[in-house]
Amino acid sequence: MSKFLISILCLISFCVYAQKPQKPVSIIFDTDIAGDYDDVGAMALLHAFADAGEAKILATISCNAFETTVPTISVLNTYFGRPNIPIGITKREKPNMSCSQKWAEAIVEKYPHAVKSNAEAEEAVKLYRKILAKQPDKSVTIITVGFFTNLADLLDSQPDEFSKLSGKDLIRKKVKVLVSMAAGFNEKQRGHEYNVHIDTKASQKVFSAWNTPMILSGFEIGEKIRTGIRLINNENIRQSPVKDAYQVALTKDNNTIGRNSWDQTAVLVAVRGIEPYFSSKKLNFDITDDGSNVLIPGERLTYLTEKMPTAEVTTLIEDLMMHQPQKK
Repeated sequence: MSKFLISILCLISFCVYAQKPQKPVSIIFDTDIAGDYDDVGAMALLHAFADAGEAKILATISCNAFETTVPTISVLNTYFGRPNIPIGITKREKPNMSCSQKWAEAIVEKYPHAVKSNAEAEEAVKLYRKILAKQPDKSVTIITVGFFTNLADLLDSQPDEFSKLSGKDLIRKKVKVLVSMAAGFNEKQRGHEYNVHIDTKASQKVFSAWNTPMILSGFEIGEKIRTGIRLINNENIRQSPVKDAYQVALTKDNNTIGRNSWDQTAVLVAVRGIEPYFSSKKLNFDITDDGSNVLIPGERLTYLTEKMPTAEVTTLIEDLMMHQPQKK
C-alpha cells in the first residue's frame, strides 16, 4: 500500500473519529423554581440540550417546598415531551419561597402536567440516592440553581435499599461534578447571594463537605445577561409555558430590558463546558452564619469569570430558551 493511500486512510479515520458525537452529559437538575423565573429559562436550555443529544436528564428536583414547584416542573417536562422524568422535592417545610408575580400559577393552570402536587413527588434525597446508585461511576453532573437544602441532606444520608454507601461515599463514587449558580463577589471580596443565604446551614455543609469538583457561576456572571424580551416578542412561538412565564413576570415587573439569566449560565457550563463562554479561576469560600460567602485561601472551587462578550452570550442563551419541543 502506498504512503499516499495510507495517509488518506488515516485522514478519513481521523475525520470519522473527530465527528463522533460526544456522549450526552447525565444530569440531575436541582431547582428552587417558583421564586424567580430564570429557572424556567434554565429548564428550557436543559431540554434544548437533551433534544440535541447533548444532555440526558436523569431527574428534576425541587429544593423549595412552595406549592407550585413540582407542578411547574411537571408542566415544563411535559411541554418538552418528557413527562416521565422523575420529579423529587424536599419534604422539609422550609425553604418555602413563593412566586410574587404568579407566573407559576398561570402556567400550571393553563398547561397539561401529570404530577399535580408536591405530595405526589418523591422525597428529594430518596430520589437522588435511587438515581445515583444506578449510574456508572463518576458519570453524573448535578446542577443546582437554588438552595443547597437537598445536597446537604444527601451528604448526611445513610445506607438504604438503593445503596450500601453513605451519602458522602455515594457522591464521591457517582458524581463527576457539581455545577452551581451560587455566591458572588463585591469590592471587599465577599458576597451575600440569595441561593447561599436562604438555607445558610445547608450552604455551610455543602461548601465544607462536598467531595467532588465544584464549579460556581456567581451572581455577577448572570446579572448582566438579560433575556426574555426577544422570547416574548417572538410571534412564531405559541402556546409555550416558557414564553408565558416570562410574559407574565416581565409585564408585572414593568421590565422592558429582560430578566437576569443567572441559572441559565450554570446549565450552559454544565453541558458544554466553561470555554469558550467564560474563563475561570481557582479559589475557596467560607460561608458565615449570616449567609455571606467570604474568600479564604485555597483552590478547591472553580469560579467563573467573564470572557465572551455579554451580548454574544445573551444571544446564545436566549436562542436556546426559544427552542421548541421536538415532535415525538
